[in-house]
Amino acid sequence: MGRALYNGRFSPTSMTEIIAHRGARSLAPENTLAAAKTAWQSGAHRWETDIQVTRDGHPVLFHDAGLLRCTNAKTRFAHLRSDDSKKFLLSQFTLAQLKELDAGSWFAKMDPFSTIQKGYVTQQALAGFMAEKIPTLEEGLLLTKSLDWKINLELKDHGTDPVSFHTVDTTLAAVDAVEIRAGQVVISSFNHEWLDRVRHLRPDIHVQALVGESADNMEHFTAGRFSAYNINADLVNLFFVQNLVTRGFEVNLFTVNDLEAASRFIQAGAKGIITDFPQILTKRCLY
Repeated sequence: MGRALYNGRFSPTSMTEIIAHRGARSLAPENTLAAAKTAWQSGAHRWETDIQVTRDGHPVLFHDAGLLRCTNAKTRFAHLRSDDSKKFLLSQFTLAQLKELDAGSWFAKMDPFSTIQKGYVTQQALAGFMAEKIPTLEEGLLLTKSLDWKINLELKDHGTDPVSFHTVDTTLAAVDAVEIRAGQVVISSFNHEWLDRVRHLRPDIHVQALVGESADNMEHFTAGRFSAYNINADLVNLFFVQNLVTRGFEVNLFTVNDLEAASRFIQAGAKGIITDFPQILTKRCLY
């Protein structure tokens, strides 16, 4: 499967995971099946994706609260156009409506990591992205299962749950329906009460508490409630990571796109490196 980052400073048998952030989003439109497949081809040990729930109760893979950045919702749903951008919240649409959207063409237009300009993405790949849709969680899990791979499900709390723990419960229901092994799934979130519910309902699924949404949030961080923390790499130093690891906590860093920075964090004991560039951190050239 994936290969651990190795530049001569640590063992190539390191158990550190290289985790593809929203899939290989530097080479394909984020949170699509194309991004997941590209991440797998890159040698990533796991892919990370975001979970939200549609108006009619289907968990899908999408990061933003709104649809405008990564789809053609503004034109496809032109009749909803107004000064109120909240009309394009994902949670306001049914799964059938979301499946009408193009979730891939924006990547070629925006080239968010300049990888197209640099010639790292083929024209054939770009043409394929035009067929990409917003995947359901079931589709993402089935792909992961078919590849005998691993996935990190980040539960997004945009304040749109109609009832308490709606996102958590629908996510767990999808995991159960697909019958993927618990060891292939990690669930993370900035909402730690949601993670408590996961631990209560499915203690066999590993949870990772996200911290560092802001500098203020990091200043008030105290380890202990969870065994694993996914931490904003921009807000901590190597000593901080080493201290947590020495105390027995699992530490994963996001979002680390620099090879040298990743190497330093791994030397400090990081269990996982979440990156937009798995193809670089695994040293598997896809170009």
